Amino acid sequence: MDFPSYFQSMNSIRSPLLMDKSVCSMDLWNSIQKQSDVSLILAKHLFFSKFKEDNESKNANMVFSPLSIQLVLALIAAGSKGPTLDQLLSFLKLNSIEEVNSLYSWIVSNSLVDGSPMGGPRLSVANGAWIDQSLSFKHSFKQIMDNVYKAASNSVDFQNKAEEVRNEVNKWAKEETYGLIEEILPQDSVKSDTVLILANALYFKGVWNEKLNASDTKDEEFHLLNGGSVQAPFMTSRKWQYVKAFNGFKVLKRPYKQGEDMRCLSMYIYLPNARVGLPALLEKISSEPGFLNRHIPLEKVRVRKFLIPKFKITFGFEASNLLTGLGLTHPFYGDGLAEIVDDIYPLFVTKVFHKSFIEVNEEGTEAAAVTAATMLLGCSRMMIKEETIDFVADHPFLFLVKDDATGVVLFIGTVLNPLNQF
Repeated sequence: MDFPSYFQSMNSIRSPLLMDKSVCSMDLWNSIQKQSDVSLILAKHLFFSKFKEDNESKNANMVFSPLSIQLVLALIAAGSKGPTLDQLLSFLKLNSIEEVNSLYSWIVSNSLVDGSPMGGPRLSVANGAWIDQSLSFKHSFKQIMDNVYKAASNSVDFQNKAEEVRNEVNKWAKEETYGLIEEILPQDSVKSDTVLILANALYFKGVWNEKLNASDTKDEEFHLLNGGSVQAPFMTSRKWQYVKAFNGFKVLKRPYKQGEDMRCLSMYIYLPNARVGLPALLEKISSEPGFLNRHIPLEKVRVRKFLIPKFKITFGFEASNLLTGLGLTHPFYGDGLAEIVDDIYPLFVTKVFHKSFIEVNEEGTEAAAVTAATMLLGCSRMMIKEETIDFVADHPFLFLVKDDATGVVLFIGTVLNPLNQF
């Protein structure tokens, strides 16, 4: 089923209110698909960079929010021009700053709205800006911050109180992630010559539509990429599941309780058939545009053996290294950030920090992410299919949290060893 057809099937059972907001427009479908494609490219490059660092044991897990990183990059793009803007648009796979603002304005106002009052997942997004008291935002950029990204701005004294500002941003990150991420800016990351910090925070908490029984959780063998194995707690169920087998891998969808929320968020697990098949699967997924939308289990099937491990991951990295490695260099070395502040001196990004947390257990999923950049001068109908399949996630796999109704990807990660929390 292609992307537009999938959305049409979603919209046939979703609230007319969301349909009235042009969620079905082809332009929006295309923009969101690009967001997903960029997310997978980031995931592949991050995985392989960490995989090389951990080459001896090959058991380091990771999780990050591509959406959080993209929101900060989109905000930076709104203040860019010339080759810097062109490079940011190319990186985000979008055609114009108008398309960038339209996409992320829609995501902030629709995909990231809290669903808990309606019985759905708890979701929150916050964007913030800390600008040196000696500077002021350009009027046009301030309007985009306020209206598109709903970013709160703060005037601070970097020159004399750099450490206090760092603590203030870290406090903000902790509050916006409900204590899951206590620090996003490390020691000495904010200095007297810093003039601007842009940041995003995401929080998600979803309860499985069908909870798993904790009393059924038992230790089983999990096979590592280095040929070893560990005993880890595995959750199970005798109920039918959304599972589909494809060439060389299987996909599991675990929906979160929706209530009267118009969205339908789910966790997906992409499990290679081969125990050491995750690297090859990541290459495949990231190299095929629209991959996620073509590999969706739409039907529940009878599962003979069903095992997925519990896991908890905290993962942080300097995203600026990843971004420059992917060719996004102008924001860090150029002088194209001329539309942000009223000042004659060039502005450029120094560092981009990212940290994420996720916990998956019998109840559901809790996840959070923060991205900070420092700068200097619907749901488908439930269908049952008479088919029997196994889904035993006893070796490394990819997972993601996604809004089924729109295709927006919130979190992506890999589990190489469910016992490792970092």
